[in-house]
Amino acid sequence: MKTADDALDAALRGMYREVLAEPVPPALQDVAHRLDKLRRQKKQSWRGGAIAAGILLAFGTGWFSNGQLSLHRQSPGLMTQGDVAHEFVRQAGFAYAVYLPEKRHPVEVAASEQEHLVQWLSKRLGKPLKIPLLEAQGFALMGGRLLPGESGARAQFMFQNQQGQRVTLYLGALAKATTDKASAAQMADTQFRFESDGTVPSFYWVDQGFGYALSGQVDKATLMALSTLVYHQIQ
Repeated sequence: MKTADDALDAALRGMYREVLAEPVPPALQDVAHRLDKLRRQKKQSWRGGAIAAGILLAFGTGWFSNGQLSLHRQSPGLMTQGDVAHEFVRQAGFAYAVYLPEKRHPVEVAASEQEHLVQWLSKRLGKPLKIPLLEAQGFALMGGRLLPGESGARAQFMFQNQQGQRVTLYLGALAKATTDKASAAQMADTQFRFESDGTVPSFYWVDQGFGYALSGQVDKATLMALSTLVYHQIQ
């Protein structure tokens, strides 16, 4: 008897049959290795090998499971604010790893249509958005895209310098979590933090239930300087 996971796996494989025959990009191999490491460290089990493959395939093709799949088995309603913020920055790292190697389609809307991009994503996220200016630090806007999240739409803006290094700003509303005193204190600790154990180094912070994560394979000092600049520009 087929389960819902079996049906989902079959649908994904049918939809992306040609993609399955292609070699896995190095960036996605790195994501898979890091996920396996995290799984062993935290002793968390995936919902079967088939669904894990389906999730990875969904990320690799940009479909992101239409926002219905979560890479964290714990129910958002049972997660603390710290758990929610940590999951948010993990998803930011996954999004970065998926679109980093893209040459022809790194973004959905190019920087040449910046006004449209801001209006569109602001409407979808339900919040007026600002795109930070990072050109003084050598990073020009490439454009952005819409992504699904656990609690609604998410946005990703991508920047690139002359050396071809890319950083992304990932933002969106965080899922609701427990609101006891311990959780509130934990949330205060996540206002501006560095994450280096996930798929890619990131600085992230939370402001009034809205998360921001700047991710990139650059040195920590550069990433911190860029994150600080972003933080002050979008307030």
